[in-house]
Amino acid sequence: MDARLTIRAVLTGAAEPIDTKSGWTGFFKRPRKGVVEIGPRGLEGDTIVDTDNHGGPDQAVYLMGSGDYAHWARCLGRDLPPGSFGENIVIDGWTSATAAIGDRIAIGDVLLELTAPRIPCITLARVMDDPGFVKRFFDEGHSGAYARVLSPGPVRAGDAARLLPYADGPEVTMAACLAASRTGLTDPAILAALARIPAHRLLVRAGRDASATP
Repeated sequence: MDARLTIRAVLTGAAEPIDTKSGWTGFFKRPRKGVVEIGPRGLEGDTIVDTDNHGGPDQAVYLMGSGDYAHWARCLGRDLPPGSFGENIVIDGWTSATAAIGDRIAIGDVLLELTAPRIPCITLARVMDDPGFVKRFFDEGHSGAYARVLSPGPVRAGDAARLLPYADGPEVTMAACLAASRTGLTDPAILAALARIPAHRLLVRAGRDASATP
């Protein structure tokens, strides 16, 4: 069974200066009009500056849901425009916190597979103008989700999308994985599950390494 969703916004960004140690960031994403191509490494026209921590095949697309934005609006006491978290796609009718690693989202010919929650960084805290926002981001659990691209193709705001829930192994939600990541991924149950699901390769490796430890 699938759930029908709608793409609210498709966003990309260029490198821009920021008052952090690196001096530059690709965080600032702005809505695109018309068709945007999604390839194996992400959206056409999008810039990744910190390639050590962002981008790559397992983090090709960063998704947020309308449920996540509603949650943050309640927490912060103000509405936030699309792109406030540096995401590439905002999906109406979806919430990342309860989404599972391995869930798939189909948008026309495009097929995305969720791989990991977004881990907060100092850039996010700087953009939010709140030194404590990294902790708050972990606490709230509405992190958005990274996805790999199984099938590339065009997307645009207003496109219909479908959620195809993962059902081939243990369920690890984004919120659960985010909470476990906060303490360094030491929970044996989470690690065992990550070793068996189509997660981010680093999460799968962590689970397999843990299972191999005497």
